[in-house]
Amino acid sequence: MDRKEIPPDFMVTLIPLVPGIVLFIIDYDIFLLFAVIGLVILGFPGNALVRGKLACKSCKQGEIGCPALDAFSKK
Repeated sequence: MDRKEIPPDFMVTLIPLVPGIVLFIIDYDIFLLFAVIGLVILGFPGNALVRGKLACKSCKQGEIGCPALDAFSKK
């Protein structure tokens, strides 16, 4: 997968997710577990819902080319 195909907001989710998982492995904490799970829920399915149902359908950026629209559109 090309880097251009990954929407940049996924990287915003992945950057804190990786250290959160590492810290969870090093020192188990129930709060950290819920924080990592919450980040995954809000970052991936939540983002897909917003892009698929709300934002991308009314965005004019898709007319000139948008990797996020291409990733979430059902062609």
